[in-house]
Amino acid sequence: MKKIKGPAIFLAQFIGDKEPFNSLPSICKWVSGLGYKGIQLPAENLAVFDLDKAASSKDYCDEIKGIAKNFNLEITDIASHLTGQLVAVHPAYDTLFDGFAADEVKGNPKARQEWAVKRMMNVAQASKNLNLNTAATFSGALCWPFLYPFPQRPAGLEDEAFGELAKRWHPILDKFDECGVDLCYEIHPSEDLHDGSTFEMFLEKVKNHNRCNMLYDPSHYILQCLNYLDHIDIYHERIKMFHVKDAEFNPSGRQGVYGGYQSWINRAGRFRSLGDGQVDFKSIFSKLSGYNFDGWAVLEWECCIKSPEQGAAEGAPFIQNHIIQVTEKAFDDFASSGTDEKANKKILGI
Repeated sequence: MKKIKGPAIFLAQFIGDKEPFNSLPSICKWVSGLGYKGIQLPAENLAVFDLDKAASSKDYCDEIKGIAKNFNLEITDIASHLTGQLVAVHPAYDTLFDGFAADEVKGNPKARQEWAVKRMMNVAQASKNLNLNTAATFSGALCWPFLYPFPQRPAGLEDEAFGELAKRWHPILDKFDECGVDLCYEIHPSEDLHDGSTFEMFLEKVKNHNRCNMLYDPSHYILQCLNYLDHIDIYHERIKMFHVKDAEFNPSGRQGVYGGYQSWINRAGRFRSLGDGQVDFKSIFSKLSGYNFDGWAVLEWECCIKSPEQGAAEGAPFIQNHIIQVTEKAFDDFASSGTDEKANKKILGI
């Protein structure tokens, strides 16, 4: 068995205008002091990382790695969720998702999508230049507005949507393959890839592309009432990344999975800091270790109650305490009588 790496932390939710959150060196110093060993870089925040520069300059990538190394940190991956989202946007969300795009392509869905595809290609190249082997993203969504089948979805709607989704992503996956990097879709509500069934639909459309993989985040399964432990059993060969994020689901007589348009703190399903929710992390770490997952355990903080600073401080020891020092021998090796073919045959009477 292999050992999970960590703890690591996704920087996106912590970057801000004030020290120590406003530059890569200062935020690296902060997370290193908390006990983290790895950082996951957001593709969309120039305050800490210039994606386009990383795609074109190995010297810049060496500089970024050097900053992390100065604080005893490794770069785990590039996360490009907001960029990936723009590869496929239903018109109902055009105005909202324009906020993720560069100014020059806002209000122009075709130009925005082309811009997103180019940047996803840069994620692949930048990952290669940083000597990384995984990257995270969202799939985007064309079919999400039709999630609940009323009125009845027209026959073939899902097939058309996933066919178009695959058409847009296949060249990107090919670029990731060229760069030797696994592209890991975070399975997430609001994306067309939001559970195992939709991942399989997409995987079939991209012809089982070897670079089409998963980012596993149990918090999104808690909120869907999906069995997140069985999910590992089914998809462990495709799970290449792991976000350690907690959540709780407390349905009432007023609301359930859909949340009643309430704020995060008033929803039945809520994201929580590690240890404050309902996720069985002991079982998750055991299952992943049993399947030889040796990627990073990366904290993603999104608690609706606790501050990010407290969540980050508590997250490092929480993850460290869950990482299993995998055994190299069986518990009953002391009683082994050795291997002897002749003796085995005698025991079996053959």
